[in-house]
Amino acid sequence: MKKLFKGIGYVISGFWRGLTVCRVILGNLIFLVLIIIVLSIFFHDPEESFPDKAALVLSLRGDIVEQKTQTMLANRLFGEAAREEILLKDIIDVVDHAADDPRVQAVVLDLRDLGRVGISKMLDIGDALKRFKAGKKPVYAYGEFFDQRRYFLAAYADQINMHPMGAVFLTGFGIYRNYYKTALEKLMVQLHVFRVGTYKSALEPFLRDDMSDYAREANLSWLTVLWDAYKAKVANLRNLSPEDIDAYINNGPALLARTEGDDTQLALDYGLVDAIKTRDEMRDDLIQLVGEDDEEKTFNQIQFNEYLAAVKPELEPARPNQSKVAVIVAQGIILGGDQPTGRIGGDSLTELIRKARRDDKIRAIVLRIDSPGGNAMASDIIRRELEVTREAGIPVVVSMGSVAASGGYWIASVADKIWASPTTITGSIGIYSAFPTLDKSLGYLGIHNDGVGTTRLSDAFNAARPLNPILADLMEQTIQNSYARFIKKVSEGRNMAPQEVEKIAQGRVWVGITAKELGLVDGIGNLQDAVGSAAELANLKDYEIVYVRQPLTAREKMIRRLNRFLAGVFDDIRGSSILPAVQMYEKLGAGFGQVMELNDPKGVYAYCLTCDVR
Repeated sequence: MKKLFKGIGYVISGFWRGLTVCRVILGNLIFLVLIIIVLSIFFHDPEESFPDKAALVLSLRGDIVEQKTQTMLANRLFGEAAREEILLKDIIDVVDHAADDPRVQAVVLDLRDLGRVGISKMLDIGDALKRFKAGKKPVYAYGEFFDQRRYFLAAYADQINMHPMGAVFLTGFGIYRNYYKTALEKLMVQLHVFRVGTYKSALEPFLRDDMSDYAREANLSWLTVLWDAYKAKVANLRNLSPEDIDAYINNGPALLARTEGDDTQLALDYGLVDAIKTRDEMRDDLIQLVGEDDEEKTFNQIQFNEYLAAVKPELEPARPNQSKVAVIVAQGIILGGDQPTGRIGGDSLTELIRKARRDDKIRAIVLRIDSPGGNAMASDIIRRELEVTREAGIPVVVSMGSVAASGGYWIASVADKIWASPTTITGSIGIYSAFPTLDKSLGYLGIHNDGVGTTRLSDAFNAARPLNPILADLMEQTIQNSYARFIKKVSEGRNMAPQEVEKIAQGRVWVGITAKELGLVDGIGNLQDAVGSAAELANLKDYEIVYVRQPLTAREKMIRRLNRFLAGVFDDIRGSSILPAVQMYEKLGAGFGQVMELNDPKGVYAYCLTCDVR
C-alpha cells in the first residue's frame, strides 16, 4: 500500500513539475512576443518600395478632420464612439505629390468607409483631384453604394463605377431635432434659459415642441444656399443641371418604376454613374491600365497610408533660416483651460499663438478655425491673444473650415483678413445660458429642500431649489452685457457700425458666400488662399509654411504609435461598419454630450448647436 501511495505521489509530483515547466515556457514565450511587438512598433518602417507603375488607392476611412483627436486605444478595441480620423492636409498633400510622381498613373477613390466630412473639406479634396487630373492622369471611383457624401467626392472622378446591386442615394440637407418641452413638463423639470438673439435657437428643443418660425426661416435660408452649392458642383462635374438633381430625389418613386425597381440602372440611365461593374471587372480594368501584382493577383497599387508615410519627410520645411507663415489649427468645441488636440482650449491655444509670435522666423499667422463655438470667456481670451499678436506687427489671417460660428466667429473677428469656403457655416452671433431646477420633480416624489444661508444668494445654482430671483436678474444682465460685448468686438474687428452688426447678428447662421456679401468675411477661398493672403500682408515673396502644434507628451506619443501600428489590425477585426448603437448616439446624443462639457466659469456660451450639417 505504501508503494502504491508513493507511486501516486511521484506521478502527481512529476505532473506538477511538468506543469510548472510548461507555465514558465509559455510565460517566456508570451513575454518574448510582447518584446517583439514593442520593438516592431518602434522600428516599424511603413515605407515600402513601390511599383514603377501603379494606381494610388485613396482609402478615406473615417472622419476627415483638420486636427486629429487624441483618443485612447481602448476606443478602437471596444468599438466606442471614437472613430478613425484622417487629416485633410494629409489627403491634399498625398494627391498633390502623386500628381508629380511618375510612378502614380491613376487615383482610385475608395469611399466605402468614408465618415463625417463637411462640404468645404470635400471641395478642397476635389480641387486637389482636379490638379491631379490636369496632368492627364485619370481618377476612378468604385463603390457598392454612394450616399450624399460619398457621391460628392465620387463626382470628381473621370469614371464612376458601381456594383450591379448598388445605388446612388441623395436626400438633400435638413435639420430635424427632438423637442422636449412636454417631456420636461411631465417630469416637472424647469429649464431656466437666458439668451440674446432672435435666431439663437440652440435651446429651442427644451423650450418648445416644434421649431419656431424664426428658426425655420433662418435654417431653411442657409440650408438652401448649401444645397444649391452642392447641386451646382455635382451638376457641373456630371454634365447635368441642378434641376436634374432635385428631380432625381423628388421624383424618385416614378423614376425607379421605369427601371422596375433597379436602383443601379436608374443611376446609370440618369447619368449619375458611368458603368455597372463587379469588383473583379473593375480590378481587370485597372490591371490593363497599371499592370498586375503577381503576388497579390491584383492591380499594382499604392495604399494611401503607405504613400503618406513615404512622402511625408519631403513635405516638411527644409530651410530653418527662411521666413515662415505659421498655420495653427483650432478645431472643436471651445473650452476653458488646457485641452487636448481636437478641442480648443483657452489656455492651450493662446500658448500656441504666443509660441508662434516669439519665433523670429514667423512673419505671419494663419488660424484655421473649424469650430461651432463654446465658452464665451475662453473665446475672448483667444481673441485677445490674436489682438496682441497683431499689435506686435504680425499679420493674422483666419481661414474658416466647415464651420466657424458663435465662439468661432468671436475669435475670427479680430483678424486682418477672414477667408471662408463658399459652404462654410458661420455667424451665429448670439449668447445664451441655461440650467435646470428640479424642485417640482423632487416635490412630486415627496422630497423637499430647506435650509439657511448667510446671504440672499446662498442657494444659487442649487438644482433642488426654485430659481433664485436675484440670480435670475444677475444672469439676465450678464447675458445682455456679453451679447453687447460680442457685437462691439465684431464691430471693431470688421470696421462696421454696431447697428450694422446687430442687423445680421441675433444668433443667425450664414453660409460663406452670404457672409461675404454681408461683410462678415473678406474672401472666398481655401487654406492656401489664406496663407497667400498672410504672406502678402507680411510682404513675403519667398517663404515656408510651418504648422505650430501642441507638443505631445511621452504617453501621447506612445498612444499615437500604438494606434498607427495596430489600426489596420483592429479595423480588420471589427470590420468597417459602425455599430447601430454608435450611429444612434451620433444622431441623438453627440450634441447633448458636447453641451454637457461646456465649462465657462460664468455659464455664458457662444455655441451653435444647429451648425453641424455634414
